[in-house]
Amino acid sequence: MDWLEHRIPPPLVAIVSGVLMWLAVRPIAPLGGRLWLALLVVLAGAAVCLAGVASFRRARTTVNPLKPESASALVISGIYRHTRNPMYLGFAIILLGWCVLLGSAWAVLGVAGFVLYIGRFQIRPEERALRELFGAEFDAFCSRVRRWV
Repeated sequence: MDWLEHRIPPPLVAIVSGVLMWLAVRPIAPLGGRLWLALLVVLAGAAVCLAGVASFRRARTTVNPLKPESASALVISGIYRHTRNPMYLGFAIILLGWCVLLGSAWAVLGVAGFVLYIGRFQIRPEERALRELFGAEFDAFCSRVRRWV
């Protein structure tokens, strides 16, 4: 299954996960206060994603997750002091907000599927490429900062 590594853009994986969650549980309960809570969670996830993008832009390195070998800098500042993968973490938080809106605990399986897929087919290959590019500096970063949170 290595052929899946770096093949599907992570935003597309998140969208497909969200659609599958909706198809699996289709909300039937009235929204009530869930709408506002879901909106807050989604906005928090978007902020985490954008903080990651902003850190990459400041470092003038690529944001393209399908080409980690083209990174020109190892980003370890900003939100990267707290998580090695803020963009993927942000997508997972957005999907959690979608769970809240859907009103089904079963929808959390979609978030878990997203995290497992991204971990195996995106993060692990990215880490291999970054280790080749930045060596001991990347290893030191990994020892200080957790993959997710």
